[in-house]
Amino acid sequence: MSEGSIPWVEIYTDGSCDTHYRAGAWVAIILIGAEKIVLTGVENNTTHNRMELVAVIEAISYVRNNYASAGYIKIYSDSQYVTELPDRKSKLEAANFLSKKGTLIQNASLVKSLLDHIPVYHLSFVKIKAHQKKTDIKNYNIEADLLARKIVRELVKTSVNANPAEKAQLS
Repeated sequence: MSEGSIPWVEIYTDGSCDTHYRAGAWVAIILIGAEKIVLTGVENNTTHNRMELVAVIEAISYVRNNYASAGYIKIYSDSQYVTELPDRKSKLEAANFLSKKGTLIQNASLVKSLLDHIPVYHLSFVKIKAHQKKTDIKNYNIEADLLARKIVRELVKTSVNANPAEKAQLS
């Protein structure tokens, strides 16, 4: 695809986390014309919200670095936390990203990073239903969800196999 002919990009993201092991994975499926790019990553000592945020930020960064002429980016996420951040931007900035208790909000650096992308690109966020059932219609949210959960299962399995004490606890 020619760099100059990219009017829009669609991104489907999902994050998953095993709360017991705090092992997480994120997935971003980027659609640019007929091209499909799948990005994935893992983190230890993480949370669901962190993985949801990382998926979106990594996808936007990928588009920025590889398709700078992309004009419009539509992000589909099943995370209400992520999709509502643009609406909360002014309130978060006014509070200097502090909670009502006066402490920094969780994942403040990621939230700031995501919000910093909004004025640079024409971003829109679409909240979609989580854990949808497969149908005959191609649904990239389902694909991202299944892949993120599969990666987390493999990460946990690897962790448990590497640590016999953990394996004994699960028996």
